[in-house]
Amino acid sequence: MPDTTGSDQRGPDKAGPDKPWVMRTYAGHSSAAESNALYRKNLSKGQTGLSVAFDLPTQTGYDPDHILSRGEVGKVGVPIPHLGAMRRLFQDIPLSEMNTSMTINATAMWLLAMYQVAAEEQGVDQASLAGTTQNDIIKEYLSRGTYVFPPEASLRLTTDMIAYTVSDIPKWNPLNICSYHLQEAGATPTQELAYALSTAIAVLDAVKDGGQVDEADFEKVVGRISFFVNAGVRFIEETCKMRAFGRMWEEITRVRYGVQDPKMRRFRYGVQVNSLGLTEAQPENNVQRIVLEMLGVTLSKNARARAVQLPAWNEALGLPRPWDQQWSLRLQQVLAFESDLLEYEDIFEGSHVIEAKVAELVEGAQAEIDRVQAMGGAVAAVESGYMKSELVASHAERRGLIEAGDMKVVGVNSYVETEPSPLTADLDAAIMAADPEAEANAVADVEAWREQRDAAVVEDALERVRQEAKTDTNLMEATLAAVRAGVTVGEWSQALRDVFGEYRAPTGVSGAVGVAESGGELRAVREKVGSIGESLGTRLRLLVGKPGLDGHSNGAEQIAVRARDAGFEVVYQGIRLTPEQIVAAAVAEDVHCVGLSILSGSHMELVPDVQRRMVEAGMGDVPVIVGGIIPGADARRLEEQGVAAVFTPKDFGMTEIMGRIADEIARANGLDANAVGSRA
Repeated sequence: MPDTTGSDQRGPDKAGPDKPWVMRTYAGHSSAAESNALYRKNLSKGQTGLSVAFDLPTQTGYDPDHILSRGEVGKVGVPIPHLGAMRRLFQDIPLSEMNTSMTINATAMWLLAMYQVAAEEQGVDQASLAGTTQNDIIKEYLSRGTYVFPPEASLRLTTDMIAYTVSDIPKWNPLNICSYHLQEAGATPTQELAYALSTAIAVLDAVKDGGQVDEADFEKVVGRISFFVNAGVRFIEETCKMRAFGRMWEEITRVRYGVQDPKMRRFRYGVQVNSLGLTEAQPENNVQRIVLEMLGVTLSKNARARAVQLPAWNEALGLPRPWDQQWSLRLQQVLAFESDLLEYEDIFEGSHVIEAKVAELVEGAQAEIDRVQAMGGAVAAVESGYMKSELVASHAERRGLIEAGDMKVVGVNSYVETEPSPLTADLDAAIMAADPEAEANAVADVEAWREQRDAAVVEDALERVRQEAKTDTNLMEATLAAVRAGVTVGEWSQALRDVFGEYRAPTGVSGAVGVAESGGELRAVREKVGSIGESLGTRLRLLVGKPGLDGHSNGAEQIAVRARDAGFEVVYQGIRLTPEQIVAAAVAEDVHCVGLSILSGSHMELVPDVQRRMVEAGMGDVPVIVGGIIPGADARRLEEQGVAAVFTPKDFGMTEIMGRIADEIARANGLDANAVGSRA
């Protein structure tokens, strides 16, 4: 396409360079005080916005002393159960000047209310607050698993927040449609486009039908919707995906919702680049992966991210240190301030290659949106299990390609020869250890917080939440009153659980298509599994368990699918189980092996608990295997404590893992796995 704008797009932009995007690092750990110190240090290094990581109890509506919080407090984020902790988190950080992103979904209303009250105490007018609450609950049923309530009740909380912020906190983005985790769960670019936009349609339809927002203000609702996307290493395709997002959002907002103001139709998005592709093997390669992924969302001026946060090179090993986070920040700064990227108009305008790929993505995504809409929309597609099954199947296909060598991952399935890396010479020092006292300190803190409150005021506030939840009253005011009364996140969430109930989303495993008919290696493992089962007089049964609050179930789902392909009978009940529930299921199903998947860092607390309970239940001879992001020192300790095998991201051969599980079952039952397998 010839240039008809009159500008010379081959040279620098005559209007001057673009402003750089907001630069963030996703951070928070151990305690409000330690996270506050980290934030202030990062801001002093040139970070221009905050991205708050909350721990899993905060995200799922539990106080630090709840049974399900054990081992999870302060591990993947900061515990913020009450207003006092929120005050401490932002102490000496002027909220009037800050753009704060909060990765929070099920309890988003609660965290926003605490943020607003903390700002009021700083003397900040709520109308001047700027930032984002992720608040995309639909994708939680598909990927991260930090949902609490059923979809319809969750959607009600989201629409209440949107209606409130549009009138009372007009600079706030109340909803951040998060396709990031869809890609982590296996979504193709087409699925990421389709499911994210289907979610946006579901929310906007709910706002429109809810009647809380005047028709005249509906454009403002659309204008405050933002997106949080993923960018993989195929950065040309990712560039085209972002251009497709913008094109489709323009069409949806203009045609479906009649938005007239072009500014309100603008596709606004932030990004964290892909963590799914980061490798434990040769982790130094992750640096160039991160840079390439960043290019996919910055090269194209007309589809450039407004905020970028990058993972650290060692996230597949464990918790990044401040130095690792600084390295990721410097990657952004070099691109923005040393390169000439921001000096040019859109360098892809007129490219027939880019245009053809964008058109292909738009066509495929629109067909999938139409399919979801025909089912009744995104909520119906979640409740039926359709979207989850599609993601599990896509992820299984990706895993199969890697194992077959058809998708090359440098250092993992190709070019595996390596020199010793000075970055990982001391693996125990290459990551940050979580504060071992974080949980005890948080429990003591929440107990002290409860002691100093007026119990009658607290109960009145909670009763108001329960009563208004039974009506169609906007719940923000009752939530703000609860914050001011000193209610905790667990108490507020329980009040809503009392009314809305809880929910367990479909796992997507039963309908997923694996690799049952492919490969000699899998056939051999299937024969081994069958032969061992024949020797024991029954089909081998594997329980795949997710103890604690870790909702990142992608790995567990893939293990469950491959185990089924390998001939195991699989028991998988989904996420968020106590050790007691897992052992009860193991006893009831009389399983031959228990596999635990933990990515949140709580393995040293939860795995021994499961082992102890199995001994008490008379199943001490049943092997326990563990998978997750587990540092080497911890893996050795677990094996010393009787865990049969520990698998980490470097163990990408899932069929090989199935063979190892069969061997451990044979060994536990006094069989020679090789001899048994040879009889097949």
